[in-house]
Parts: sequence; structure tokens; C-alpha cells
Amino acid sequence: MQGGTVTITNVGVFGVDSGTPILNPGEAAILAFGQVRELPWVHKGRVVPRLVTTLALSFDHRLIDGELGSKLLADTAAVLEQPKRLISWG
Repeated sequence: MQGGTVTITNVGVFGVDSGTPILNPGEAAILAFGQVRELPWVHKGRVVPRLVTTLALSFDHRLIDGELGSKLLADTAAVLEQPKRLISWG
């Protein structure tokens, strides 16, 4: 595939929690998903088993500054935590 802006890669299929994704030439960003594992996690003040993954984002600083890259990563995590955020009733 050619002419893309952002790539999503899944390193989790190899049993990897995280990695540093390398940008493809001409692209603005690449987002890597680690493996999904059940881990102890604090949720609503209690430690409970939760499905957890690690996200890693690399981006071209000539196009995207750190603040915007961080916001993209945080927004992606928020949508994965609560997919209903994608639904707009307005």
C-alpha cells in the first residue's frame, strides 16, 4: 500500500507488549498496539483483572508536535476504554 498518512501495526500478535514503531517513508505517524493481556488494574478504587494493552506512537515532528501527538495517543486510549465515546447523539 502506498500514499498513506498513518499506519497502525499490531506487534501484540508476536507476544510483544510494546515497541518503538518506525515511520514508513512519507507517512506522518505510526501507532503500534501491544498484546492484550489480563492484568491486575485499579478500577473504581479496586484492584480487578482487566484486559490491558500498550500503545506506542511515533510521528514526524516536522508535521506533528509533541502536544498533538500526545493528544492523539490519549484520545485513542480513551476510545478503546469506552468505545461508546464514538457515538454521537447530537
